Amino acid sequence: MRTLVLNAGYEPLAVVSFKRALVLVMNEKATVVEHTETDPVWGTRRSYDRPAVIILTRYVRVPGGRRVPVTRRGVLRRDNHRCGYCGKTASTIDHVLPRSRGGADSWENLVACCLRCNNIKSDRTPQEMNWELRFTPHPPRGGQWTVRGTERTDPRWEPYLALAA
Repeated sequence: MRTLVLNAGYEPLAVVSFKRALVLVMNEKATVVEHTETDPVWGTRRSYDRPAVIILTRYVRVPGGRRVPVTRRGVLRRDNHRCGYCGKTASTIDHVLPRSRGGADSWENLVACCLRCNNIKSDRTPQEMNWELRFTPHPPRGGQWTVRGTERTDPRWEPYLALAA
């Protein structure tokens, strides 16, 4: 079971384990905003709701400009596992400008790609192949990208993640 942690200003910060969230609540560093419908947890002095979303009691300053690191999984997720050239299901990623020609490992130069298109394209550019990208690649934006662990969300988190988008 996982719990969404909100900053004192309702900004999503992270997803933590149920145990970590419960420790924050028990030490009065956070309060439960949303809880699960299952049985409460009994402490030595009282019972606690099982937290689904908690909010910190004090504001935590977050370093500015959280950059999303470029990963294979991230590129596939950004492109919804669809090939940037033909639109079929993608299982690999492709450098629009090949690395052999100075192409970087950046959000703007990587797209999800099906195995067939990736093999046909090889180390050529889309212009040389007379291919057109279905979209312009860009860095991902929104709370679900800057908050670690939100790939698999709980329905109770949606209103709080929507605020960050």
